[in-house]
Amino acid sequence: MLSQIRNIIVGIIDFFHRPFARFIPTQTFRYLACGGSNTVLTWVIYSLSYNIVLKRSNFHVYGNVSITAPVGAQIISFCIGFPIGFILSRYIVFPESNLRGRKQFFRYALSTVTFILLTYMLIKFFAWMLPMVRADISYIFIMLITSVLSYLSQRFFTFKTTADTIADLPVEEFVEV
Repeated sequence: MLSQIRNIIVGIIDFFHRPFARFIPTQTFRYLACGGSNTVLTWVIYSLSYNIVLKRSNFHVYGNVSITAPVGAQIISFCIGFPIGFILSRYIVFPESNLRGRKQFFRYALSTVTFILLTYMLIKFFAWMLPMVRADISYIFIMLITSVLSYLSQRFFTFKTTADTIADLPVEEFVEV
């Protein structure tokens, strides 16, 4: 059943890829489609969490500890968007990767934390070094920078394919049934 869902998603993405096939490689288009869809999903979840679930109010955790509504909504959207992003990357964008799932997940988490910190540092850099540039325009540049670096890190680090790891896979992976 999961392979059928994967085939449906890949079929839809590849259908929309056809007009762009001469300009954008299939894997890059799938990355853009999955990443863009996941981004929209996290925006929707953030908005619903902030406005409906948390009702724009701080969330009391324990004792004097509370979480502001924006941070709480970000936590909720991250908890949903992170695993979905991993699943889409693993099974739709980079299915040829022969690294073990645990290793992929660890590397994906490591990359995610790295890009969260990089985004924070770039926001501070733009605000400090280039205060004349509007924050929303700066954020567009930051998103472009981190998106390109994220694709490269996923392709060559998180979901890489190497000849060394092929020997670790069971024989059934290579035999077509």
